Amino acid sequence: MSLTAWVATRKGLFELQHLGTGGWQIRRNSFLGDPVSMVLPPAPSGHAAGRLLAALNLGHFGAKLHASDDGGASWQELPAPAFPPQPEPHDGGPAWKLLQIWSLARSESALWAGTVPGGLFRSSNAGASWQLVDALWQRPERLEWMGGGNEAPGIHSLLPHPSNGQDLTLAISCGGVWHSADEGASWALHGRGLNAGYMPPERQQDMNVQDPHCLQRCRAVPEVIWCQHHCGIWRSVDGGLSWQELKAPLSSFGFAVAAHPSDPQTAWFVPAIKDERRIPVDGALVVNRTRDGGQSWETLRAGLPQQHCYDLVYRHGLAVDASGQHLLMGSTTGGLWASDDGGEHWQTVAAHLPPIYALAIA
Repeated sequence: MSLTAWVATRKGLFELQHLGTGGWQIRRNSFLGDPVSMVLPPAPSGHAAGRLLAALNLGHFGAKLHASDDGGASWQELPAPAFPPQPEPHDGGPAWKLLQIWSLARSESALWAGTVPGGLFRSSNAGASWQLVDALWQRPERLEWMGGGNEAPGIHSLLPHPSNGQDLTLAISCGGVWHSADEGASWALHGRGLNAGYMPPERQQDMNVQDPHCLQRCRAVPEVIWCQHHCGIWRSVDGGLSWQELKAPLSSFGFAVAAHPSDPQTAWFVPAIKDERRIPVDGALVVNRTRDGGQSWETLRAGLPQQHCYDLVYRHGLAVDASGQHLLMGSTTGGLWASDDGGEHWQTVAAHLPPIYALAIA
């Protein structure tokens, strides 16, 4: 099976090719020197199936969006999502200005973009234009969303249902888990059981102040969704409506999660020490894996640095392929590792890339 992957970094987008028993190799790069905040690989089906998207965050020059219809050999700039003019007086929330495209996804009939400051955009023409999903933006709860570690809240996880194009679940830091059953026309706040330990006791179960760092769903059993939260790890078996907390070894804090595409019992997490430190536990990079829905765990270390390692893995820095066997993991220190056996063993692909923001395997 031929595999291609893309690595979005602070200084460009790198394309990888899997060489079978030879592992992964960097094939080419695009946007060298520019921060690439997110990448959406081409897909065999869905809206704009063959289109590759890359989001850039150019600071003073703003957030940009580029598309490739030949697998990354050439690129064209697309209009980036844009907020409408902010009415006066201001509503008390963050400024209506695009700061970053933090997530991209594809459903049967649309492309979706999640942004900082908490806006969801939809495109029905392969990214040629974008419309703000006003039904979510105008929710009164939005005025209470907060940025956590960012200056403004952001939508980082977009989970279109694999077989129901009307169904979309998303997560906001910090604004909880939201669900639409009608392709964005209306929204419901989900997340019963999540707990925000950073809030006063009377508000810790408030679904609108939760900080889910990343959501990933099992494609074959889409009702199963895994959550790496600021305050722990949770699993849902009802599409995100309710959640059960899980206890992982070393630490339940982290940013990244990968869900096995066909086994709803299996997922991978990268533990870390939270808050002001944000480094691996004991200076050793490991991956925690469960294969029984979180009842038990294995801590996988083979091939990963186990001494004086201070790499952090961002929320989009862990990816698994459609077979559930090939994984990639990239860090804030530019390390990139691969596993071809479900995480049992890891090999170093590159040790000196720019800080890695996101990974995607096609």
